[in-house]
Amino acid sequence: MSNATRDGRDWKPEFLLAIDAKKCIGCGRCYKVCGREVMTLKGLNEEGEYVDLDDDEDDEVEKKIMVMNDDGACIGCGACARVCPTNCQTHGAPTAS
Repeated sequence: MSNATRDGRDWKPEFLLAIDAKKCIGCGRCYKVCGREVMTLKGLNEEGEYVDLDDDEDDEVEKKIMVMNDDGACIGCGACARVCPTNCQTHGAPTAS
């Protein structure tokens, strides 16, 4: 898939495909630059399961990380990759459904 910028230059979107939970530090920078709710912050418990974050369950959370929320909403702009301090994201061409 290829597109063009407003002035006609070729542009190839690089969609967010995955987030590496081992590398992610849950800083939220990617979430803040994405206006499309592609990612969300979740907690990871001792068993390695994702849990929703709320005040009652904070003691169950070992680590906070970003996870995919609505990957279909990604437009491939790459803003999240540019602000990620740990390079924990995988970007590329869209996957076939």
